[in-house]
Amino acid sequence: MRDEDLVVMGFVRGAFGIKGWVKIHADTEYADSLFDYPTWWLGKNGSWKPYAFENGAVQPKALAAKLEGVDERDTAEALRGMQIAVPRSELPEAGEGEYYWNDLIGLAVVNQQGEALGTVETLLETGANDVLVVKGEHGQRLIPFVDRYVLEVLLAEGRILVDWGLDY
Repeated sequence: MRDEDLVVMGFVRGAFGIKGWVKIHADTEYADSLFDYPTWWLGKNGSWKPYAFENGAVQPKALAAKLEGVDERDTAEALRGMQIAVPRSELPEAGEGEYYWNDLIGLAVVNQQGEALGTVETLLETGANDVLVVKGEHGQRLIPFVDRYVLEVLLAEGRILVDWGLDY
């Protein structure tokens, strides 16, 4: 599976218990929605391996999952730090005005004056709203992902138009 065919949805935090379960950090809107996908691709640095999802549980501070072929703690612990991805073709269509975070990362951010602010490095979830973490020539900026500041997301053009000054 190629990197561009996959969407990273979280990562393995380590082993959970002694029977091969793994502790998961999910970067999804609803933590347990990762359980909706029958096959998870685990990997790092472009090297991916499929694992069939067998069972999952929501824990107070994380998710726990049982993957086929991972039957003991040492095997589960060896997966620590692996990214979890699913094929893009299995994701539901994003609604109007909605975007997968994965699609926003790497986009150029430009303000109304045509000044380049940098590129989206990642996004943060704050509870009130998501925040674009933009890294550029003049350092890092945190831009709230709300209509007031994010005017247009132009995926096809690879850029985001914002109402944000260079001096903010």
